[in-house]
Amino acid sequence: MTGNHRNKTLTRRRALAVTGGTVAAGGLAVAGYQAAFADETATTTTEAAASASTTSTSSSQCVLMSSVTEGPYYLDGALVRKDITEGKSGVPLTLRIVVQDTTDSCAPVAGAAVEIWHCDAWGYYSGYTTANPGGSAPAESEDGSDANDQTYLRGYQIANANGVVKFETIIPGWYTPRTCHIHVKVHTGGEKEDGTYEGGTVNFTGQFFFDDDVVEQIFELEPYNQHSGTYTKLDDDMVYDGGGASSGLLTLKPVHKKDPSKGYKGYITVGIDPDAENTGAGGGGEGGGGTPPSGEPPADAPSDTPSTPASS
Repeated sequence: MTGNHRNKTLTRRRALAVTGGTVAAGGLAVAGYQAAFADETATTTTEAAASASTTSTSSSQCVLMSSVTEGPYYLDGALVRKDITEGKSGVPLTLRIVVQDTTDSCAPVAGAAVEIWHCDAWGYYSGYTTANPGGSAPAESEDGSDANDQTYLRGYQIANANGVVKFETIIPGWYTPRTCHIHVKVHTGGEKEDGTYEGGTVNFTGQFFFDDDVVEQIFELEPYNQHSGTYTKLDDDMVYDGGGASSGLLTLKPVHKKDPSKGYKGYITVGIDPDAENTGAGGGGEGGGGTPPSGEPPADAPSDTPSTPASS
């Protein structure tokens, strides 16, 4: 799963993404998403303050982030792009990530390739849209013949001289038996090629998490509320280990305090060892996040596989 491996089957997925092939989940309009991020200049001071707060709590002492499994929904060959929504509807999220070297006094890791992927508002991952998210959710696609060729909510960004990347996406939904989360890998030593990132080493594999109070408000909104069922909270998640920012808990700031539908800005500092390799393949590093809800997959199943098999 390192950058040295390239999945040739993704050519069609990449072509669809570049030419605008999308699947809209309904709900919040794309115009609302654009409006939420129209004035980046006006929020520079807020971002800087929140970023400083995140840094002081998560890596002021060069804390190495907790690594966990990559999960069953990883796809090689994601596009290098800031906006990964690809037409997906949901509550907007601007995610700002700082990558620091824990072996070198928290120096920024310039040029690091940060890759993220997550489910949509109904719990579906692009490339795996026939996997049932649990509970009751609308079908991802009326025509299943090309549903898994989608590339939404996946992408890379290359860190600047300060080790910073920024993504524009949506707050993920949920699927059984997991809490709300975003997957992340940090790569170094490779290069941008053919619109994606090739070669190098995966130094860190982890997940980002969301405060229960925030997502519970969001899941009452369109299109999230079309997915009914039991949502797993942080304390009951099988991956989150309760370590706060060093375990991937995001700092979240609402765009408008009284209206969560306007979106959030998320901040986190990721401390890595640039000389280590950690692909996250095959599990490992799963902290004790409490007891998963009933209906969890068998012990030999991937740690965050939905509990109900696809029915198509």
